[in-house]
Amino acid sequence: MTASTHIYDFRYPKGAIHQDIASQQFICKTLNFKHLLVNHLLLALVAMFLQQTFAAIGRALPAVIAPAIIADLLIDSAWIGVYFSIAAGAALSTQLGCGSFIVRYGAMRMSQLALILLALGMALATIGHPIALILSAMLSGGGAAVSTPSSSHLLGRCSPPRYLPLIFSIKQTAVPAGLLLAGMLGPRITEWSNWRYTMLISALACIVFTLMLQPLRKKFDDDRDPARKFHFSDFGNTLRAVVGTKELRNLSFACFAFNAVQTIFTVYFVVYLTTMGYTLVAAGFVFSIAVAVAVPGRIIWGLLGSSYVHPRIMMAALAIGMAISMVLLSICGEGWPTIIVGIVATLISATALSWHGVLLAETARAAPEGARGAVTGGVLSFGQVGALTAPSIFSLLLGMTNNYGIGFVVCSLPAMFVGIALLRQRKK
Repeated sequence: MTASTHIYDFRYPKGAIHQDIASQQFICKTLNFKHLLVNHLLLALVAMFLQQTFAAIGRALPAVIAPAIIADLLIDSAWIGVYFSIAAGAALSTQLGCGSFIVRYGAMRMSQLALILLALGMALATIGHPIALILSAMLSGGGAAVSTPSSSHLLGRCSPPRYLPLIFSIKQTAVPAGLLLAGMLGPRITEWSNWRYTMLISALACIVFTLMLQPLRKKFDDDRDPARKFHFSDFGNTLRAVVGTKELRNLSFACFAFNAVQTIFTVYFVVYLTTMGYTLVAAGFVFSIAVAVAVPGRIIWGLLGSSYVHPRIMMAALAIGMAISMVLLSICGEGWPTIIVGIVATLISATALSWHGVLLAETARAAPEGARGAVTGGVLSFGQVGALTAPSIFSLLLGMTNNYGIGFVVCSLPAMFVGIALLRQRKK
């Protein structure tokens, strides 16, 4: 045996070389596996972010260009609330029953279906006939409602539990991003052409992105269960699963209050500004600038809710903040400086448009394994009740008083009650 061999054996005892190689291979495989997981999560996050962006654009566009629709069809502004109440009613039934379809066909396929229904709804609205508008509200509301449970189901599988609030908050920034694009582009395209052309462009964009999602279906719908069937009892089962669990029940009530405020702000803010002397483009610009704050807002609240602040405390602060902000909006009037109106709208955006990631992450965390889509749909269905009743109440108050401020205050009261209840619950 040579000296070099003796040195070799001295440094590496028998079997150590193989152990070292095996450990290096294990480390490489582990790092590669983690790399694949990260890439898988990023791909899912980007796909669901864009999907929800298009859904938010389609959902908000009728409200953003409402003054042009009202002027063209010669209808009262209170009917905008009726349109969105119908859409919320369709969303309510869709979200309660979509869980079985997500399990059967997969979250990615249901995301595609959501965009197709939304596109059909927007295209129908361009006919302008009352029946077409009703069908438009039903298809648009029902289609857009599927997007969030589907994305929650998909991302819940790909995300580490600890970072769910952050991941869901990043995903949910797609909503203010969509509102921002709708507020900036909708009025300009409408001014350049007409509101019908604007709706058709948005519908076409939804169809194109639906086709772009197709290559991802095999990768992300590998958990689907073709044997799963839809039963009408699914509606009741979902409700019982949500109402029967204290944590989910509290989240449902919060979702009701938050969605009511969000809907009122989204539906009536631009119309409200036009009654104060703003042009459609100017009102849309103020709306889009305010909504832009919700993009970093959702990420910041999600980050704080993941690591620094208890999610219940975070939601309580957001609830009280949105209620106070809506009261401030109610006292704004003609002649007020645009900067003041913009600051108030920004405060509403930072609260009423920024709660989703924290609440949805808490919902996904409390949901049974494999039922995130159904449970998320159940919790969000309570939000749709808020989105259904709030515009109707607002329209009724507007018709009786011809005063927007009263409606803003009344529809923000549930959020104040929820905020106080969450603080008391956390203290106990």
